[in-house]
Amino acid sequence: MKEALFYLQKEDNKVQCLLCPFKCLIPEGETGKCKARKNIQGKLYSLTYSRYTGTPVDPIEKKPLFHFYPNWQIMSLGSLGCNFACVFCQNWSSSQILALKNEKVINQFTIEITPKEAVALAERIKPRGNIGIAYTYNEPLINYEFVYETAQLAHKHDLKNVLVTNGFINPEPFKQLLPFIDALNVDIKSINPSFYTKYCKGLLSPVLETCKLAYKKAMLEITNLIIPTLNDTEEELEDLVNWVASELGPDVPVHFSRYHPDFNLHIPPTPVETLIKARSIAMRKLHYVYIGNLWGVKDGESTYCPQCGNIVIGREGYRLYAVSLKENNTCACCGYQINLVGSIWEGA
Repeated sequence: MKEALFYLQKEDNKVQCLLCPFKCLIPEGETGKCKARKNIQGKLYSLTYSRYTGTPVDPIEKKPLFHFYPNWQIMSLGSLGCNFACVFCQNWSSSQILALKNEKVINQFTIEITPKEAVALAERIKPRGNIGIAYTYNEPLINYEFVYETAQLAHKHDLKNVLVTNGFINPEPFKQLLPFIDALNVDIKSINPSFYTKYCKGLLSPVLETCKLAYKKAMLEITNLIIPTLNDTEEELEDLVNWVASELGPDVPVHFSRYHPDFNLHIPPTPVETLIKARSIAMRKLHYVYIGNLWGVKDGESTYCPQCGNIVIGREGYRLYAVSLKENNTCACCGYQINLVGSIWEGA
């Protein structure tokens, strides 16, 4: 455990957490909505500090990040808990376990790794194509103190930091963390506020604010999980695309991801045709649009030059089969500047 940042002490030994927009008022001995931050004798503590489920090394494309150091690997840290309660959670065994069971499962299902140990491990595997550390799998921002300390230390060792997040955080802590974050994938679950309140037990507007803050400082990519009958209408898809294009810009990559039945939602999987249609709608205004959780869809995995249509990065799953870029990440055919951060890993 570690004493939390961003909280206020209140009367009657209560504390108010200020990390996320819920601003939970927590009586002594209780936790907030995320179940990972607890009031112990009038002080707020992070229960999951330095507690992680493992340190797998993933392709950076798995996050998904297609425009940040393509073909590199990244050491991935996941813990337990989330400040949302999505009925369709695709990773509920880690994200929702604290809501389903008591906090004793933290030590049962995690190992201890300190910020110093995490950075040392990431640095040790750097020669094998590891670009840094990704904070992912569950909602990483509820474990803010660990992420903040580790990200600062990682930068000192020339390692990149990646967040895969629901974006539900207050502006002040996010602005404090952002200088140490190099890339993010933010999950915009729907552009409809009522979807968030009904199916996620959360709020949309703070997520959109996080995206706008992140876009100014780091490489940002967006994921939208398309769920049949819940957020898959043409009107809703157009609204999402219009918001990204107008508030962030047409160069922000968007990944439309295929839903599968999980946790407490048993609607059949997203039809392939719906994902293809979503990409078609988005390509009217956005330059880089992908289809996720479904390999082999024509045009859905590769990066195309917005100007001439040349395949600048050809992908099959997480494998790159073609690269047509100059050294400055411009299209080899027409010279158009591709929104791409970093060089492509070519192996030892």
